[in-house]
Amino acid sequence: MAKGSALASIQISLVLLLAIFVSSEANLLDPYRCCRGKETNITVYIQLFTGGPNTTSVAVAGAPGMPRTPSNFGTIIVNDANMTQGISNNSPTIGRAQGIYISSSRDGSRSLGIFSVLFSNSQYNGSTLEFQGPGYNLQVGGTAREVPIVGGTKTFRLARGYGFFQTVLQNAAQNKTVIRGGITVIQCPGGGKV
Repeated sequence: MAKGSALASIQISLVLLLAIFVSSEANLLDPYRCCRGKETNITVYIQLFTGGPNTTSVAVAGAPGMPRTPSNFGTIIVNDANMTQGISNNSPTIGRAQGIYISSSRDGSRSLGIFSVLFSNSQYNGSTLEFQGPGYNLQVGGTAREVPIVGGTKTFRLARGYGFFQTVLQNAAQNKTVIRGGITVIQCPGGGKV
């Protein structure tokens, strides 16, 4: 009899240990576990100039025998654009948007973007957000696109989130495109400590 109750006691203990282990690991299976943290929403305006003395966007490579335009498959464009608080180029500067875009679809409607948002304003000075993902070619009137945030530095260390980018102004005479970015950043606990 004592042997049977000892065996039952061990079985109950093992079941309880298993239950404790499963419940403690359940948090690791939560898809939103790493995203809990402070949410920050930022609106930026990226001022792109494709020609003239203020050029910020240049096609540096493309398919042989084809013009290097944003709508031609294989074109690689490098940007170093002013980022402002408002739609006007004269709005206060809050940083720069720097990166590369590759026209990655044969019809030229989609691109792959890898770019950094580098803040220089007083609130986020020296901090960056890193974006990478597919999208539509906004310089040739494509629709809005959502691009994931894959990291950040300083204030945005360990950041995750997304940016929703949309063309809000095109002026062919000035070679100018303005893109509004609605950025949602989730700062993971422990990130942002300097």
